[in-house]
Amino acid sequence: MIDEVVATPPATAGQKKSLWQRWLVWGFLLAFLALLGWGLYRAQAGQLDHGPAPDFTLELFEGGTFRLSEQRGKVVMVDFWASWCIPCRQEASMLEALWQAYRGRGVVFVGVAYADTEPAARAFLEEFGITYPNGPDLGTRISNSYRMQGVPEKFFIDRQGQIRAVIIGPTGESEYHQQLEVLLAEPD
Repeated sequence: MIDEVVATPPATAGQKKSLWQRWLVWGFLLAFLALLGWGLYRAQAGQLDHGPAPDFTLELFEGGTFRLSEQRGKVVMVDFWASWCIPCRQEASMLEALWQAYRGRGVVFVGVAYADTEPAARAFLEEFGITYPNGPDLGTRISNSYRMQGVPEKFFIDRQGQIRAVIIGPTGESEYHQQLEVLLAEPD
């Protein structure tokens, strides 16, 4: 009895293309699942609303740097904003007035421009006469460390460097006063 040898024909161009398309689809599917998993992780991790405030160094528009860790002993309000954000524009003058009222009382404001261009951010600061320190969140490193949800957002940090309150979105001036007064009333 003679054994038959069956030869498989070489893959055709159509078969090679089909294999490549399958790899491409699987690659996209895996990338999608990875992104979905990261999004679910971020959603479960939620907003950072208590505990130690992540330290950061911010290169300021006016020159120099702001380091959060150097502010220990002071009450700090970190304001995430953007020039394209309509609620940010609506509250900008009010925030400058608050800064003027509290700056001599051991309170520090710092603005972090989120996903903005430098020219637009600088124009915003000039338009509203903002005098407290501000700088760009390059690569969204700072906003990611605070797990920011969107602009505007304010983080109130006590003298020991702990996040004590977060205000998301615009709110009335009285709520900002309340948060700052509570933190100022606490012993050093």
